[in-house]
Amino acid sequence: MSELTVNDLHLDYGSGAGANPILKGVSMQLQRGEVVALLGPSGSGKTTLLRAVAGLESPKAGTIDIAERRVFDGARNYEMPAEERNLGLVFQSYALWPHKTVFDNVAYGLKLRRMGGTEIAERVKTVLSQLGLGHLGERFPHQLSGGQQQRVAIARALVYNPQVILLDEPLSNLDAKLREEARAFLRELIVRLGLSALMVTHDQGEAMAISDRILLLNNGKIEQQGTPQSMYQTPDTLFTAEFMGSNNRLKGKVLQRDGQRVTLQVEGGTVVASARGGNTGNEAIGIIRLEQVRIADHQTDNAIRLPLSTCMYLGDRWECLFKATSADSTTVGLRAYAPHKLEQGEYWLTLPEQALWAF
Repeated sequence: MSELTVNDLHLDYGSGAGANPILKGVSMQLQRGEVVALLGPSGSGKTTLLRAVAGLESPKAGTIDIAERRVFDGARNYEMPAEERNLGLVFQSYALWPHKTVFDNVAYGLKLRRMGGTEIAERVKTVLSQLGLGHLGERFPHQLSGGQQQRVAIARALVYNPQVILLDEPLSNLDAKLREEARAFLRELIVRLGLSALMVTHDQGEAMAISDRILLLNNGKIEQQGTPQSMYQTPDTLFTAEFMGSNNRLKGKVLQRDGQRVTLQVEGGTVVASARGGNTGNEAIGIIRLEQVRIADHQTDNAIRLPLSTCMYLGDRWECLFKATSADSTTVGLRAYAPHKLEQGEYWLTLPEQALWAF
C-alpha cells in the first residue's frame, strides 16, 4: 500500500513573469515500510519537495495524498494544514528546545495535542528506550553529544506514531566518523520499526546505504529513480552516471557502432565502450568508475597509455592520477585506485568494455 503519493507537482517561488519554477511536474510514491531518498545537487528541488509534502511550502498544481487522505489538490485549491497531516519531521538543525529536557522536548507535541499525562509518559518512555535514550530523559540538549541530539530529534518525530517520517539531511551536522555510525543506526532503526521514510540528502553514499529506492532530482524533475544498485550500476543518463560514484570522463569521437558496442577515439588511444542513453551522434562522452580502471605496466586490451602524475594515500588504497597534454594542448586525465604507491612512469590503463559507458 502506498503511504505517500505525489502526482504532477509544480511549485514556483514568486509569481507572475518573475516566478522561479522549482518543481516541474514531480510524481512519486512511497510504499509502506519503504525508505526513499531524494538525492540531487543544490537547487534541484529535493528539500522543496519534502517541505511541500510536510505542508511547509505551497505548490501551484498537482496532488499529494498521505495514505487515503488528500492533503493537497491544486485543482480544488485545497491544502491541509501541516499540523493535521500526521507526519514526523526531523530537521537538519534538529531544532531542539534548549531550555527543555530530553523528555519535555519529545513530549512537547503530545502536550499540544492535549494528550493525558499518563499516556504521554508511556509514549515518551517507549520511544526513548527504542532509540537508546532511556537514561537521558532529564538531560538538556547542551549536555548531549551530536549523535544523541540527532536521536532526540528522531524520537520527537516518532512519538506520534506517524504514517510517514520526513528526514531533511538528518546526518549533515555530524562529523565524518559519527555520520558512519549514525547511518547504520538509522537504517537499522527504520527496518526494525517498519517505518515509511522520505529522506533528503546530498550525500550519495548516505542515500545508497539507508534507502530502498533513490529519486535523483535534476533541475526540478526526476532524472531517474530505482534501487541504489540499479542507479549505480545501470544509469540511464549521463547526469545520473556522473552524479553517482567517483568517475572518469573522456571526450571521444565515434569511429564505429555495432549494436551496443561503440568504438571511440579518445586522447591516448582507441577503446570500445557500451552504448547508453541513446546517443547516435558522431561524438560521445565516456564514463567509467574509478574502481573499474585497471593499471598495468604492459600493453593490455582496451587500454590507453598515460604517464603517472601523482598518487594520494586514502588509507586502504592509493588514488592515482594519470595525465598527459597532447600537441594541440588538450589535456586528458584518468584516475584509478592502486593497492600501493606507484613509481613514476607510463602505465597502461585498462577500461573494461562493459564498465565504460558511452553517452
